[in-house]
Amino acid sequence: MKNLKLLAVVLCVFTLSAFTTITDGDGYKVGDVATDFSLENIDGKMVSLADYKDAKGYIVIFTCNTCPYAVAYEDRIEALNKKYADKGYPVIAIMPNNTDVKPGDNMEAMQARAKEKGFTFPYLMDKGQKIYPQYGATKTPHVYVLEKTKKGNVVKYIGAIDNNYKDAAAVTETYTEDAVDALLNGGEVKTKTTKAIGCSIKV
Repeated sequence: MKNLKLLAVVLCVFTLSAFTTITDGDGYKVGDVATDFSLENIDGKMVSLADYKDAKGYIVIFTCNTCPYAVAYEDRIEALNKKYADKGYPVIAIMPNNTDVKPGDNMEAMQARAKEKGFTFPYLMDKGQKIYPQYGATKTPHVYVLEKTKKGNVVKYIGAIDNNYKDAAAVTETYTEDAVDALLNGGEVKTKTTKAIGCSIKV
């Protein structure tokens, strides 16, 4: 009887720890199916991945106005959308920060920045910060390339846009482009994960 009680306690502890342990590895892994979302865009409309009926996949990027790394990548994010949206891989940008902590990332600031930069992609707010933890995003910017399949939107690449945030002209590894190109050509993504370089998401 004592052994049964001890076993029950041990099982209880393991069960609780399985649900309460949080690590940097939480969130989607390559091969996982990403669930859809409905988030407010800068134009006031709600946007979901399902809205893009003809998409072959998506370049989901968690980014913001206030992080120097994110700002350094703005033109490259725009270039990704211009290069791949018509090919079936639109950029879907999501602002994940707590705007009480970073008021420079509030909706009005997002609208102003998008207008100033001429963004052609949706710039969505993760209100309530419910989506970025699902993905496991930790930085701005943080990229997730998804491929639309019969199973759902499968994660094919996670990480950085490229290997040089400081200087676009000095980039030698275009991770996100390489991933999308491979998928468009029906091939396998060679570099599936890289370390996202940027500011921590503010909670």
